[in-house]
Amino acid sequence: MAFSSARSAVAYDEAVRRLFHAWKERGLRHLCVAAAEITAEALEPPSEPLVFVPPDPERRRGRGHHPAESLARELAVRWNVPILALLSRARGAARQRGLTLPERRANVRGAFTAGRSPPAVVLVDDVYTTGATANAAASALRRAGARRVEVVTFARAVRGYTVTTRS
Repeated sequence: MAFSSARSAVAYDEAVRRLFHAWKERGLRHLCVAAAEITAEALEPPSEPLVFVPPDPERRRGRGHHPAESLARELAVRWNVPILALLSRARGAARQRGLTLPERRANVRGAFTAGRSPPAVVLVDDVYTTGATANAAASALRRAGARRVEVVTFARAVRGYTVTTRS
């Protein structure tokens, strides 16, 4: 992996899945504040600058916001650390949802580019599922000069835990 560690505030269970859906897909942006408060309370604050996983332009237009960026901005205030917009999308990618681990890795391989990075940064995303997106983004940061990349997310999918959905 291109990152040194990954920390998350909560497990991605049924209640968190519903919150995510409301936050990301139904436009209830104020839920980001609650997610940031929980994350800031649960995790030790870093001293390194925060960098967020950049949005796919098409999905950002459809949602009107970008959850990872919003979370990073809220965390930067709570942790009193700078936020740097170092990453950008080199190309679009299909949704990760429903893809196998090898498909996820292939889907985001080479998807990110980065501007010159400080030696250590904290990469922020909303949810950690397989680590494929975090690894691809961290790889771009490493190519741009980061020697250490830590990952912070609000939620993390736990293997062996099944999220059920209503039809």
